[in-house]
Amino acid sequence: MASKFLLCSFKTCPWVQRAAIVLREKQIPYDISYIDRDNRPAWFLAISPHAKVPVVQIDGKDALFESNAIAEYLEETTAPRLHPEDPIARARNRAWTDYVTTFASAISSAMYSDSEEEFTAKAAKIAGPFGKLDEALAGRGNAGPYFNGPKLSLVDAAYAPFLQRYTFMDRLRPLGIIEKFARLAAWRDALLNAPAVKASTVPNIEAVWQENLILRKRWLAKYVPQSVLGAAAA
Repeated sequence: MASKFLLCSFKTCPWVQRAAIVLREKQIPYDISYIDRDNRPAWFLAISPHAKVPVVQIDGKDALFESNAIAEYLEETTAPRLHPEDPIARARNRAWTDYVTTFASAISSAMYSDSEEEFTAKAAKIAGPFGKLDEALAGRGNAGPYFNGPKLSLVDAAYAPFLQRYTFMDRLRPLGIIEKFARLAAWRDALLNAPAVKASTVPNIEAVWQENLILRKRWLAKYVPQSVLGAAAA
């Protein structure tokens, strides 16, 4: 009998989206529970040591936290395999997956800036991680469109949510950064058009993300139309 999975989420969380992409790509049925960030229920706190998402509960009993642990568990227990078969390629994928924290931090730091000066300074630092990934894509030894070639992998699932958030931010306040890195831009386009990525969030994710900027009173919120208020409740 197949296991039953419950994915605990905040609607805008990119780390949850990473787990959802893996579940979707492996065609694993799952339920999702959206946690109130400001009123986290006791049952959730009991299974999430950091009081954070994502958490995956399996058959109402075992609970896994941290997006990388969840992705690796799903990879070990369900087909199709998303890691490369070659041990060196697999290790290289894991190494670049680990780099996602640096990549994500550069984007999130700019995204949640409190002033124009802070935004400008932090946005300028995005080019560094973008350049590293562009170099990695140059040396991957395949024609794409994904990191390992024609099939989506765990490393793709790790980066897709943050490339999506960068794209949302770029639409609000054009940055002109990703255009300097042709391979990264092409990878971004392929990922955001992948069926598993498209199905990994609420349908109105961009509006929900924009509303979150308003609610958190971030500088970028000045570019967000007030019409998005209420998007998360839709």
